[in-house]
Amino acid sequence: MTDQQIPSPSQAAPIVPDAPEKEPGESRWHAFVREVTQGSVLISVLAVLLSIIAGGILIAATDEDVQRAAGYFFARPLDTFRAIWDSVAGAYSALFQGAVYNFRRPGFAAGIRPLTETLTFATPLIAAGLGVALAFRVGLFNIGGRGQMLIAAAAAGWVGFALDLPFGIHLLAAVVAGIIAGGVWGGIAGLLKARTGAHEVITTIMLNFIAFYLVSFLLRTPVLQAPGSNNPKTPAMKETAVFPDLFGPGYNLHAGFLFVIVATVVVWYLLNRSNVGFQFRAVGENPHAARVAGINVPSVYVWAMVISGALIGLAGTAQALGTIKTGFGSGIDAGIGFDAITVALLGRSRPWGVFAAGILFGAFKAGGFSMQAAEGVPVDIVLVVQSLIVLFIAAPPLVRTIFRLRTPGASQRPSRRRKAVAR
Repeated sequence: MTDQQIPSPSQAAPIVPDAPEKEPGESRWHAFVREVTQGSVLISVLAVLLSIIAGGILIAATDEDVQRAAGYFFARPLDTFRAIWDSVAGAYSALFQGAVYNFRRPGFAAGIRPLTETLTFATPLIAAGLGVALAFRVGLFNIGGRGQMLIAAAAAGWVGFALDLPFGIHLLAAVVAGIIAGGVWGGIAGLLKARTGAHEVITTIMLNFIAFYLVSFLLRTPVLQAPGSNNPKTPAMKETAVFPDLFGPGYNLHAGFLFVIVATVVVWYLLNRSNVGFQFRAVGENPHAARVAGINVPSVYVWAMVISGALIGLAGTAQALGTIKTGFGSGIDAGIGFDAITVALLGRSRPWGVFAAGILFGAFKAGGFSMQAAEGVPVDIVLVVQSLIVLFIAAPPLVRTIFRLRTPGASQRPSRRRKAVAR
């Protein structure tokens, strides 16, 4: 099956929905307001809101105090409503205190620690989300985040513990090795797409399995396994090859977050201000028209997957050299490769949207454990909320129907008909 027969992501799903068109004579400010109130930004916000509401319903339904109060609802209905409020408010309060700021801890330095945990969780999510989003913009589905992270972590980790290099150079060499390894692994799928028409969904999924079993094998050999250990785990990274802590040893946030900020700026510039980005977007919108315009579509596919894999490789590198610097196993990806798809969807495949979505999901991860510990709410509720976000993001008409929002462009149609009739 060739790429002419397979719909691109922009054709198959509303990954990057079109903003409302600017009307003739409309000011830039009015166009911006209409885009916010009718476009994808509002849909994303409302999707998160609906998911939080649905999560609150699940929290209340599974709470024992609510169930007990519901048993005598008709005798004392206020008890049930009070129990529902205590359950939902307590859970989301614990989520906030575990993800943003803990008011129960003494001092600002201790209270702000949850926010640093959120940013730590968000670091690989943002990097991997940028990779998936870039592929989306080119009309490709990069489902190979897990494999690209594993290969990148293996390459960066090997440089990190096996080589002796000066401080600074060692860290830079390990980061570059991880990014290149991820880019090469992603480029394989791009090359197969360009040369044979093989669908990138199939090839990236298969490459995930190849990467997992390859790294699992290497973790049982002297290449990656810690000397004298029977566990499939690498040695700890050398001090010269780890990301330094941003706020000292009392916090887990490391300099990998700064690399992610730089990556976000670079991807934004690449997609919106460079000739390469124009070619990427043109191929993503319509590869046939881009080919007619003289763009080398196969080459764009290859380079898009290389850059996408490199960004996801940065996520694996951040895990190996920052979060899990004491040695890692084959589970270092921690599902981030697949969570990145959700982050890219919520961010509407826009670099800064992905950045914000990654922080939101980092907050869910950091606060979910706090919610479970403080209120006894299953952490799976957070996964349900994340899944519902994807559901609502994938169904903008559903969100517009619930909130009675006007469909973009609907207001222009009657006026155009009236003008046609007048003529």
